[in-house]
Parts: sequence; structure tokens; C-alpha cells
Amino acid sequence: MTNLFIFMADPSGGDSGILNLVFLGLIFVVFYFFIIRPQNKKQKDIKNKVDQVKKGDKVVTSGGLVIIVNQIEDDSILSDIGGGKIRVLKTAIVDVNPNKAEAAAPAK
Repeated sequence: MTNLFIFMADPSGGDSGILNLVFLGLIFVVFYFFIIRPQNKKQKDIKNKVDQVKKGDKVVTSGGLVIIVNQIEDDSILSDIGGGKIRVLKTAIVDVNPNKAEAAAPAK
């Protein structure tokens, strides 16, 4: 029953208000370092990869298509698929050169 009253003010005028603020601050710090910061770093890394994409690179789109880049335009890329062409916006690219280690290995 005492656990329900942890966040209530102490009637004797203690420092429970300050402890609550410290606790909330610690929660924010944990969220920042374990969730927000890694996600921002990942987004920045993908943006850098997309900015450096070149003809012949293999890219993965948010729709799950794995395509090889044939032509690069300002905000999109072009690729050949089944006798036709497909245009993919650069904002839809989620990975560049997937399985790069396999591509670098000599074919058997």
C-alpha cells in the first residue's frame, strides 16, 4: 500500500518533490542515450549512404525491393525491372549495398 504514495508530497515537508524531478530527469537521460541518440545516428548514416549512391550499387527500398541503380537523378533513381523501368525516390531507400561482404567475395 505504501508503494502507491511514492509520488505524493511528504507531509513533513521533505525533499520528495526534488527526488521526483531527479527521477524524471534520469528517465529522460536513459531514453535519450538508449533510444533517441542511436535512432538519429542511424538516420544520419542512411542519409549519407543515399547521398553517395552511384550507378551499379544495390539498394533496398522501404517497400522491400532490392534493385541495382542504373541512373541517378536529383531526388530519385532509375532501375530496370522485367523489361521495364522503375523510378524510386531517394527518400524510400533504407539501405545501400546490402550484403556487401558477399558482393566483394569472388564468385564460385
